[in-house]
Amino acid sequence: MTNLALKLAENARSIGVRSAYGDPVQIEGVTIVPVALVQYGFGGGGEGDESAAAGGGGGGMAIPIGAYVKSGGAARFEPNVISLLAVGIPFVWVAGKAIARIIRALKR
Repeated sequence: MTNLALKLAENARSIGVRSAYGDPVQIEGVTIVPVALVQYGFGGGGEGDESAAAGGGGGGMAIPIGAYVKSGGAARFEPNVISLLAVGIPFVWVAGKAIARIIRALKR
């Protein structure tokens, strides 16, 4: 299990920004850099007594949120509206719940 943890740690260092920003692509004189929201998670287990089992797992996801577009010397961010809504709606819901609890606590 220790070797697996070391391998995961080595790979995690190289993931970083390279997985959130794609390679630049040239299309008809316009440079496009894709941007994604990237998340990874890993778990592990250990050895216990004879009745306990060891295990581990991992996973990840990437949501394309838009692209940086450079043309004519100017760069701008072009969002992927559907993905931003998929990410933004839960965030707004949680923020609304948190604000409602804060207001309720302040009224007491």
